[in-house]
Amino acid sequence: MAGRAAAGTAAARASRTRRPAQPRERLLATAMEIIAERGLERLTMAGLGCRVGMSSGHLLYYFKTKDELLLQTLQWSEERLGAERRAALARQVPARERLDRLVDLYLPDGPRDPAWALWLEVWNRSQNADDEVRTRQLELELAWHRDLVALLVEGIDRGEFRPVDADRFATRTRALLDGLAVHLVVGLPGTDRETVLGHVRDHVDQSLAATPPSPVT
Repeated sequence: MAGRAAAGTAAARASRTRRPAQPRERLLATAMEIIAERGLERLTMAGLGCRVGMSSGHLLYYFKTKDELLLQTLQWSEERLGAERRAALARQVPARERLDRLVDLYLPDGPRDPAWALWLEVWNRSQNADDEVRTRQLELELAWHRDLVALLVEGIDRGEFRPVDADRFATRTRALLDGLAVHLVVGLPGTDRETVLGHVRDHVDQSLAATPPSPVT
């Protein structure tokens, strides 16, 4: 009981000293909630303003355009996913186990996955974006690429993976993941998450296994 009381006191103290979420972060979190609950098409500047009790003029202070709102929401989402990814990659377990976890984090949960729906929309809109916006988007993708390359190099150095050009292999693997992810997030008939994960496991087994699998006879 004493431990519970101490914990309660500490929680109350933390609650009093914790800073409230900054307005921009609250807006981005709410935007992601709307996408998850109602779909990307229902995220509008007016709808977001109503949800958080903020005028359109006030919203324009943070996001000049809908494109900027979407990109910042994606950056916010990726920051949180990136922290989870880095924690998974820092675990003291075999490289293959960490690679499987990276793939699990990369792929959508299923059709209409909100983070992947947002990725697809930002990709589509970036066709007409300026260089600064495209650079910001590219940096989000390169974060995954760098972590994958580092993991591959570590696995090769430890003898867990067959020697490959880590950068080229990461590029091809991400292209495979992106293609399968699109099929999954749009709900392509005959595509489900377990099937997609199976394709990726086969790719990794055939390409990286220190001892190549025996051919099927």
